[in-house]
Amino acid sequence: MKRLSAATVVTLFAQPALAHADPAAHGSVAAGFLHPLMGTDHILAMVAVGVLAATQARVAGRVAVPVAFVAGMGGGIALAASGVVLPLAEPMILASIIVLGVVLAMALRMPMAVGAALLGLFGLFHGTAHGLEMGSSDALPFGLAVLAATALLHAAGAAFAAGVIALLRPASTVALRLFGVGMGLGGLALALG
Repeated sequence: MKRLSAATVVTLFAQPALAHADPAAHGSVAAGFLHPLMGTDHILAMVAVGVLAATQARVAGRVAVPVAFVAGMGGGIALAASGVVLPLAEPMILASIIVLGVVLAMALRMPMAVGAALLGLFGLFHGTAHGLEMGSSDALPFGLAVLAATALLHAAGAAFAAGVIALLRPASTVALRLFGVGMGLGGLALALG
């Protein structure tokens, strides 16, 4: 009984946990920049986009992959800031991780327009989720900071892939495929719970 009473007292005085930086305390830019860095689902997807970009054979593909995702995110943030809520945002975010994992694991090649459209769509849902969580932040600085953090995560993924390719030349394809398997499994684990 004493344990129950202590637990009740602690619960009564507990403060809410903020999953993201509070814009009132940290400002809209800091809140926006930290937002993508505080969610495993977003980190996995954005690093995977960078890895996918680094594996493209042509320079145009290496640029189009992250640009399409960031553009989609910008659109999603703008929609959310305007009060438009896209249905199924969280399932689409999880689907993006799983699909990116499968694409990397199978080393799938698709036409650049198809890949860019798919990544733009995934970015749209990621952006909507970020935009809906901006709270009291000013939309423009928050959104631009989210996009900057996203671009840095893409760059981290691309740098990781470039390092793997440089270090493991002949075995790099296998290593990046295994990364894709891990990414897909990570997405499934998040989806299941």
